[in-house]
Amino acid sequence: MKPQELKAAVDKRRTFAIISHPDAGKTTITEQLLLFGGVIREAGTVKGRKSSHFAKSDWMAIEKQRGISVTSSVLQFQYAGKQINILDTPGHEDFSEDTYRTLMAVDAAVMVIDSAKGIEAQTKKLFKVVKQRGIPIFTFMNKLDRDGREPLDLIAELEDLLGIEGYAMNWPMGMGKGLAGLYDRVDHRIELYRENEAGEKYLPLDQDGKLDPSEPLANDSIYTDTLDSIELLNDAGNQFDLKKVMTGDQTPVFFGSALTNFGVETFLKHFVEMAPAPGPHKLQDGREISPTDPNFSGFVFKIQANMNPNHRDRIAFVRIGAGEFERGMDVTLARTGKVLRLNNSTEFMADTREQVQTAVAGDIVGLYDTGNFQIGDSIYAGKDPVEYEKLPQFTPELFMRVTPKNVMKQKSFHKGMQQLVQEGAVQLYRTYTTNDYILGAVGQLQFEVFKFRMQNEYNSEVVMTPIGSRVARWIDPDQLDEKMSSSRNLLVKDSQGLPLFLFENQYAERWFADKYPDVKLTAKL
Repeated sequence: MKPQELKAAVDKRRTFAIISHPDAGKTTITEQLLLFGGVIREAGTVKGRKSSHFAKSDWMAIEKQRGISVTSSVLQFQYAGKQINILDTPGHEDFSEDTYRTLMAVDAAVMVIDSAKGIEAQTKKLFKVVKQRGIPIFTFMNKLDRDGREPLDLIAELEDLLGIEGYAMNWPMGMGKGLAGLYDRVDHRIELYRENEAGEKYLPLDQDGKLDPSEPLANDSIYTDTLDSIELLNDAGNQFDLKKVMTGDQTPVFFGSALTNFGVETFLKHFVEMAPAPGPHKLQDGREISPTDPNFSGFVFKIQANMNPNHRDRIAFVRIGAGEFERGMDVTLARTGKVLRLNNSTEFMADTREQVQTAVAGDIVGLYDTGNFQIGDSIYAGKDPVEYEKLPQFTPELFMRVTPKNVMKQKSFHKGMQQLVQEGAVQLYRTYTTNDYILGAVGQLQFEVFKFRMQNEYNSEVVMTPIGSRVARWIDPDQLDEKMSSSRNLLVKDSQGLPLFLFENQYAERWFADKYPDVKLTAKL
């Protein structure tokens, strides 16, 4: 591609993740967005979980069984002349690790909030990670088709709990059974929940933000109440500030109902106009790399095995940071200096994977991997080495001992173990002297998924014995004396062979610190 062609292509990209608490309607809104992108003909609403009609973006066997999205899938579609890349992240709290890493690969985030429940614990956790990155956040208050909390309270809660200003782009007129429509402050119109007798979906507002008095709705108390709220917002609410939106200090708030597909297209239209195209990325040496840099480079933010049960495959998900990817190109893996030829690549539309020929900065490509890649790896074409900033590592809180049920099947046990750990689904530790396997996870569900996949994909039954919740702290190998370990602080080594203690609780950690005041203990994120 010529430089101006590359710039034009990069400017069309909008890459974002959707974050929410479980059940706030994230998968449903994803489906509706795909519907507008013309990718699916009907949205597989998530209601009929027992039926064979599953949501298009939940696709691992365990997800279909439990009806939750466990891994982040990547969906791409065209809308209004832009190329949209959505990274669907698991809402289930146990899968936070995969989710956190996904947030490193996007340029904006969409926060879906259940208007009946407001901001929930999981959303708060994810929001923190997004806030650290300083990327724009757009909010969709979902489930207006049910009775929920007062819209003013929901906006105030954004400021109180998350410390971000909310600016209402539209305002609900009623809710639940009494939902009449949305008062659109930006497009100066009312979007009706149900078309009126003349078959109109939108009613225009005059310069003063009022309906034509001859409209039947103009005499409805819902309309007059809405005008009072709008007046309050105009006088006392935040002023819209695009600069603040870009730095993640103000969030545009949209109301709607994903299930009944109300307000979703209005949201998508504004999102595509406001969300940023891919920007520069920081490198480890402190430089910044521009997305229009002519040499291709990118980083692996996730690895997933066996996306297709008919083929034993592993896919490394790469966020392109700069330049253009072409199938069959040679790249250097920064960690090892090894040159790899990228023949097999795939782009994603959940369930159907097509070979991608070219892609540019902002896009996500999947590379079939035979075991070369690790999470956080950088790859680059061209002479100058490029290493993207390290991805954060998270300290596990729950631990399990794991052994194969059938000692004769050691080979498949080790293979499955190695692949699932490389994928970053669980973290692996070995006891310091006896080398027993111990798994660490951020949440219980990760262990269940591990066990299920070991059996289903590697035909290896495992026995898992809980050690329970532990405080993991790394210790400088030079300060280590094996006599320091006891039943209350188990000594193990991580996948890099570095020593750490798993303390029974905070009390045991404090006792250790009092006994060995000179020993420095460290935690990951």
